[in-house]
Amino acid sequence: MKFTLSWLKDYLETDATLDQICERLTAIGLEVEDVDDKAAYQPFTIAKVISAEQHPNADKLRVLMVDKGDGKPVQIVCGAPNARAGLIGALAEPGTYVPGIDVTLSVGNIRGVESHGMMCSEKELDMSDSHDGIIDLPEDAPVGTPFASYAGLDDPVIEINLTPNRPDCTSIFGIARDLAASGLGTLKQPKAPEFKVEGETTQNVKIILDDESLCPGFAWRLVRGVKNGPSPKWMQKRLLAIGLRPISALVDVTNYMTFDQGRPMHVFDADKVKGELVVRRAQEGEEILALDARTYKLNPANVVIADDNGPESIGGIMGGEHSGCDENTTNVLIESALWDPINIAKTGRNQGIITDARYRFERGVDPEYMVPGLERTTELVLDMCGGTATEARVTGYKGHDKKIVDFPFSEVKRLTGLTVSNDESRAILSGLGFEVSGTGEKVKVAVPSWRPDIDGKADLVEEVMRIFGVDKITPEPMVPTGSVNGKILTTIQIRTRSAKRALAARGMMEAVTWSFISADQAKLFGGGSRALKLVNPIAADMSDMRPSLLPGLLLAARRNADRGYGDVALFEVSGTYENDTPEGQRRVAGGIRRGTAAMTGSGRHWDGAAKPVGVFDAKADAIAALEACGAPVDRLSFERGAPDWYHPGRSGLIKLGPKTVLGHFGEFHPNTLDELDVSGPLCGFEVFVDAIPEPKRKATRTKPVLSLSAFQAVRRDFAFVVDSDVPATTLVRAAQGADKALIFGVNVFDLFEGPSLGEGKKSLAIEITIQPKDRTLTEEDLDRLAKAVIANVEKSSGGVLRG
Repeated sequence: MKFTLSWLKDYLETDATLDQICERLTAIGLEVEDVDDKAAYQPFTIAKVISAEQHPNADKLRVLMVDKGDGKPVQIVCGAPNARAGLIGALAEPGTYVPGIDVTLSVGNIRGVESHGMMCSEKELDMSDSHDGIIDLPEDAPVGTPFASYAGLDDPVIEINLTPNRPDCTSIFGIARDLAASGLGTLKQPKAPEFKVEGETTQNVKIILDDESLCPGFAWRLVRGVKNGPSPKWMQKRLLAIGLRPISALVDVTNYMTFDQGRPMHVFDADKVKGELVVRRAQEGEEILALDARTYKLNPANVVIADDNGPESIGGIMGGEHSGCDENTTNVLIESALWDPINIAKTGRNQGIITDARYRFERGVDPEYMVPGLERTTELVLDMCGGTATEARVTGYKGHDKKIVDFPFSEVKRLTGLTVSNDESRAILSGLGFEVSGTGEKVKVAVPSWRPDIDGKADLVEEVMRIFGVDKITPEPMVPTGSVNGKILTTIQIRTRSAKRALAARGMMEAVTWSFISADQAKLFGGGSRALKLVNPIAADMSDMRPSLLPGLLLAARRNADRGYGDVALFEVSGTYENDTPEGQRRVAGGIRRGTAAMTGSGRHWDGAAKPVGVFDAKADAIAALEACGAPVDRLSFERGAPDWYHPGRSGLIKLGPKTVLGHFGEFHPNTLDELDVSGPLCGFEVFVDAIPEPKRKATRTKPVLSLSAFQAVRRDFAFVVDSDVPATTLVRAAQGADKALIFGVNVFDLFEGPSLGEGKKSLAIEITIQPKDRTLTEEDLDRLAKAVIANVEKSSGGVLRG
């Protein structure tokens, strides 16, 4: 929301400086984002052309001697057709930045003649689009003085960041009201419109809607005999200052009212309207050529103002080109209506239209200003375009019922800690337009029509707090509620941070990807249900909530590869969505590696080419993430059966016990990569952080006593022939179960498959580490343990010792 300082002072009587006003705006919740103090216009000076001679080497150029008020004329080469002796205009000397052409001047040499600056046109100073000649000022313009002060270009522009709940401050009058309530000045009420009315408005308007809340009111008036020319300079300057381009008096008036009073208006060329105007739902497939020269295809969710020709305006958003006003307009129909904020927001988003009218209507405008806004607009039209106004007509409006809130003054102290007297609270609310009735500690407060955001007593406390001063709240330390060593973060928060640190330590870079993916990607990774489709997606390829982190990470890897960074390792710890229930949202740690981006490093090296990443890189990453989150990695099992987006022979499931799935890992299926248009060696994993069981609470966090054996460990190798579909995990567990007290570790170190073993067979070799505890083991002890290992393996897998 932009406005100039002078515009604000139309409604605020104050002696405060620009800095004080900006400071107060931020203090009361209207955060100042930017202030343009117009310092760029300060170097421009009013100067007089003493002489204008023909350029010796160019027919269309003149050599001017210009007096800038210091008695030292400067030479300027100028090509403007109106350059002449005696002309008074705006001079820009070398070193001056000219905003209209985005150039900083220097001493130039034009066709052999030096030029020490330039005489400026209005376009070059961003005053208008006029560039037919240089600025021509009256003879009494003070030569040598700043041009900005003379032309009103030194009016600072303030931009504030409005929160969506403050529609009352989408107007300059509303901002002035807040500042006045804060004690920075006195609010100046605008004068009531005064003009003569002749005859009735013959144009009929009907509201034909199945839901009357879509258009709760419609006011209109016919003005005959207008002459639509340029708007006055003062209005053009204000519109230009806030970034709007002046078009014509009728259009500029509606734009001015939008910012001045927060009341979007619309004007129809009455002679172009055929038959009655009807407010109705659009028909499926209807089209309208709007004022932005774009054609929009409408549907019944959109509300339009139509005549016999079809839609003439998208209600509350944008008018149509057919009934728009131009220089030939003589009879104008002024519209002031109310629209449903939700419908406006949906229509604007679905059609991709962003306008100042939509911005205000989707937040909620003052319903009680519908008719006064029509009167004020009519007065401006009559002042600028002439004509005769007819009687105003209103349909559909049933009046506004003020919301009454019971407000105990004690709530201010309870919710904010501020000590504000009852009289101060009453004065603040009254200054903001609230009507306070009653006496004592509890009063009734009537909410003004321009504050749809006020719903209860907490909202009134907020109003008192922001005007009284948020900065007056005294910081106080929180009262300790637990022991010093009590846990502050939740288990999920702790695990999320731990997983991020562990994966970053493994050389992976954290990525933050969209929670929305396309429907095809969602189906590819196990999602795509209707419950997870977005009602209003921000883009066609972001229509579904993601069932997995992997699509976003794979596409991020592709973008990096497209830019020459093929060896990337990315991870993300965030949410995925299985269904639309709270339980269906999972906390997942996922990651991918591409190319040669292994933990040991990527790229080529003199001692040999780096290996491409594979399934075991992903497995190691997954185990590291689970271990960091507190999972008992020594009890994990790894099985086949990973999801379909992995390569079936190079992937696996991570389980804890027979039922709890903690994650999956592997190289990606070629079909998956083709669907995503991703190439290269790629592996990845996902672990379910929220599926890890909580560790048992212990009486103390002290680590157990370290117990080391005094006896040397013994290693024995075994090779078993088993069926090809037997996982190595089965052998490892069987060997460990032979004697859990003595067997310290089991490691698979060889895999062999060949015709010598028979069809459907393979050989797995394992190394068993045996750690004696209280004595040196004898050969009989080791033989007995070996037999137990062989028996366990044979029982669990059907494997036999390889001869």
